[in-house]
Amino acid sequence: MSLILYRYILREIWPTYFVSLLVCAFIVLGTRMLSITELIVAKGVRLSLVGQMFLYLLPDIISFALPGATLIAILLAFGRMGVDNELIALKSAGISLYQLLPPAAFVSLVSLVAALWLGLVAVPWGNRSFKDLVFQMAQSRADVAIKERIFSEPFKNVIFYVNSYCPKTKTMRDVFVVDRRDPETHNTIIAEKASILVHPAQKVITLHFSNGTIFMVGKDLDSATTVEFKAYDLTIDLKDIMAALSSRRRSPKEMSVQELMDKIKAAPENSPQRAEMMVKLLEKVALPIGAFLMGIIGVPLGARIKSRGKSTGIGISLVIFLVYYIFFGGMKNLCEAKVISPQVGVWIPDLFLLICTMFLLWATANEKSIMAGLRPGWLKRTAVL
Repeated sequence: MSLILYRYILREIWPTYFVSLLVCAFIVLGTRMLSITELIVAKGVRLSLVGQMFLYLLPDIISFALPGATLIAILLAFGRMGVDNELIALKSAGISLYQLLPPAAFVSLVSLVAALWLGLVAVPWGNRSFKDLVFQMAQSRADVAIKERIFSEPFKNVIFYVNSYCPKTKTMRDVFVVDRRDPETHNTIIAEKASILVHPAQKVITLHFSNGTIFMVGKDLDSATTVEFKAYDLTIDLKDIMAALSSRRRSPKEMSVQELMDKIKAAPENSPQRAEMMVKLLEKVALPIGAFLMGIIGVPLGARIKSRGKSTGIGISLVIFLVYYIFFGGMKNLCEAKVISPQVGVWIPDLFLLICTMFLLWATANEKSIMAGLRPGWLKRTAVL
């Protein structure tokens, strides 16, 4: 009997689970569509490269959407059973709410394992691959954008004008470059010759100028300096190629567990970098546990829905999902600011979610109202008298 019941509940959960995951992932992806559309329209990036970008961003997107999808699927499944009075029929047959937990726990465990794999393996791979792809795009962008006797802006706030350019040797002659990346000073470079040097390991492009002059002017035109040179290097790194990306150094999101542990050991004891990397390491476990608890808390919440099942269930799920991530983000900021130890602060949102889950399970299984369960014992006795 129990196996038949469990299969029935799982059949109720799985379709909603996959649809919710798809919808959540699409919503998160929608927040990045503007920058990706700009790449296609303004930068002329090929659709095949955009497809690769989607692939590399997918692990991070799914990792973010997984807890919400788990909560929505389980809450809606039990909410539908509650609205159709199936839970009442099961209880009259002697089956308690606790006996209905295994299917929800199984789905939540699947989410936990998936979130662990995504956080430990797929997300660092995706972030590294995304940054590598952007760097490759920057190399091809320089070849495509720099044209003879035409003003061009292959990199943000760096304007080129060249008399002649050889894409094969990446050599320019009679070069005029305006560098406006520094808000305090605008540099104008005039040189006889320049070449493009690519450093894939450091994610850096170097423009090597020969025999020229630099004109440096302050933003308020209150100062001006002229420097003549025989050789001058202008460095373009990833933050100049795409503002949304970090600099040439690897960010904690790109690091594996072993790399994070090595960096933590090497960092000074009370440094902000150590705290940031410790938070990133611990959240690889804390967020999957949060996804598991969100699935479990969906059981009592769904069972308490008495009418308008789907709309109410989705609304409750989104509120819990947002509150958890806001709470987690706040604790993360406090940990990185060293107000709270990362070893303690990262687990506080999960601990709060665990307490709420246990209380709601107890209150729902024993048909207690939430407010009645929160009252102290002496207050309950006073109310009865």
